[in-house]
Amino acid sequence: MVFGVREFQLALMHRMRDLNPERVAEALDAMGATRAELRASHAQWTRTLHAPRGPKGVALVRRALGPAPYRGIRPAGSLRCKVLRWPLPAFPGLEFEVLLGPGGEMWNQWFVRPGAPAALTFDDLVPWTCVVADVGESFPGAVQMEGPAPQHWMVDLDHGGSRHRARFVYGLLQRLDPGPPGPA
Repeated sequence: MVFGVREFQLALMHRMRDLNPERVAEALDAMGATRAELRASHAQWTRTLHAPRGPKGVALVRRALGPAPYRGIRPAGSLRCKVLRWPLPAFPGLEFEVLLGPGGEMWNQWFVRPGAPAALTFDDLVPWTCVVADVGESFPGAVQMEGPAPQHWMVDLDHGGSRHRARFVYGLLQRLDPGPPGPA
């Protein structure tokens, strides 16, 4: 099985299915993909990821997506990190970003909005339309934290006197839940 852009997108969606199976089902229909293809892409990605002699880190991403159309540098404290980004057809308006540390190790991989974060209202918090940075910039006091599984993030935010928790997979909003008790 060839593992290219389509299969990479399906492997990402397999993890997104943890939090938003309905949206993943819609995306599969739009792509003309089956659940079996989703599972096969995830299985192949996982096998390759853990293969002793297989490519690791960004080399594995490049193998699936090809050379990054965007390459840049971003400061992280006193360090300078390399940034690589790829547009993916199933996620228009966003790009899949890989952040590399000074030694070339992959520090992060997630979806970002090219350019500046989008200014959002609470009603704009629609799954698959915004990324972590959009929510962080749009809701002062929002608190970002790691989620309970690999590639999961959470952002707690206050709106309308209530606390809410935005849940993300690969940096892409999957759903909005009532948040834990806290300042509102």
